[in-house]
Amino acid sequence: MLLQKLHQAWFSNVRSDVLSGITVALALIPEAIAFSIIAGVDPMVGLYASFCIAIVISIVGGRPGMISAATGAMALLMVTLVKNHGIEYLFAATILAGIFQYILGLLKMGRFITFVPQSVMTGFVNALAILIFMAQLVHFVGAGWIMYALVALTLTIIYVLPRFTKAVPSALVAIIVVSMITISMNLNVSTVGDMGTITSTLPFFQIPEVMFTLETLWIILPYSISLALVGILESLLTATIVDEMTETSSDKNKEVKGQGIANVVTGFFGGMAGCAMIGQTVINVKSGGRTRLSTLTAGVFLLFLIMVLSDVVMLIPMAALVGVMIMVSIGTFDWKSLTELKRIPRPDALVMIVTVSIVVATHDLSMGVIAGVVLSALIFAWRIAKIRVASSAAAGGTVTYKIAGQLFFGTTTSFVNGFQFQQEDVKHIVIDFTQSHVWDQSAVTAIAKVILRFEKYGRNVDIVGLNEESRVLIERIGLAAPSGH
Repeated sequence: MLLQKLHQAWFSNVRSDVLSGITVALALIPEAIAFSIIAGVDPMVGLYASFCIAIVISIVGGRPGMISAATGAMALLMVTLVKNHGIEYLFAATILAGIFQYILGLLKMGRFITFVPQSVMTGFVNALAILIFMAQLVHFVGAGWIMYALVALTLTIIYVLPRFTKAVPSALVAIIVVSMITISMNLNVSTVGDMGTITSTLPFFQIPEVMFTLETLWIILPYSISLALVGILESLLTATIVDEMTETSSDKNKEVKGQGIANVVTGFFGGMAGCAMIGQTVINVKSGGRTRLSTLTAGVFLLFLIMVLSDVVMLIPMAALVGVMIMVSIGTFDWKSLTELKRIPRPDALVMIVTVSIVVATHDLSMGVIAGVVLSALIFAWRIAKIRVASSAAAGGTVTYKIAGQLFFGTTTSFVNGFQFQQEDVKHIVIDFTQSHVWDQSAVTAIAKVILRFEKYGRNVDIVGLNEESRVLIERIGLAAPSGH
């Protein structure tokens, strides 16, 4: 059984996993360098982080086939810390962020991804596709027709080759072919080497050179919390997307813990904090990567490229990698969501548009997703904040009030106003909750107010129809419900 699980997790798709991992490794290099520049650190910090995180997460992560490395969203959070306190504080903050993530994984915080609505998920995916595309536009600034021609060639190979053969990932073939053309013809185009210098040196274990004091803790704490939460959010969203793409499930809590372990390791080996990368993950999945071996190959081959082939890697034309990332943006965008925009409920459409707009405007994925979730929650609360109080009189001076709807802080005012307290010839009041549910303290307080006001006018009040959960809540807070409800 153990060998079977091991084979399924690692060796059930070897050929495709290895080739897809190699493709991802090539695409990781310019991204890692670019994110290092954003954070204000040496390019090697991003590269060290990328292969450390990829290798560790392939072993301890909860979503096989997902790529984790240095990311732009995490890099943006580090800028001020690096600028004001230096890179050693960044390493310390990365380790602390990893510890927080591991603790949150132990607390099973991964389940909260289920609270992200589909409209927010779609908005997140579409916004990320737009950001990936926009990030490529800078490479066209000042570039001649050769750049456009090479990008077009890259895209042509990527989309046409699979019609003839799927034995090799078309993105990998495109990178190799375009690189061979530019090198053999000595074309004057931008290369990976123009983005930053790659040093063929291994990282080594080191404890961050910071003072282990409360002052240091207070400096890195807010950054670590932000890194931990953004990393978890992006990783869980990406894992959910991969679940849908591959029609498989993943262990979200294990993924959160895995992200934590990976960040602790990278912090001790001179790398910056990272998380799941949807762009590289899409490359991996579309290239046939499915198991942990694809993620491990990406990390190992990235290390091989840095240590052995750095001179060759620096000659790879950016046009080839830009073409691959444009393919990723096209493949990531949910084009069906545009045609469905008129059919889905307007509030859901609004949530999706708001999520996309905020992410694109701020370049902060977490801010857009949080705004989308909050807006969805407010819309949901508004939708269910409706309660009906219907009365019917019976012989003997009894009036029954039937409550329909959810009783919580948003409906308590309507609930109280639905009763007629000064009716004459009424001796007995029955409040029927068969079609309602009591949710919170505000609801219990509102029931107590109604009972007290009726008793003030000399009426006896009975509460009937409470479900078990509502009855327990009322009894725990202190309003005694009749046992024979």
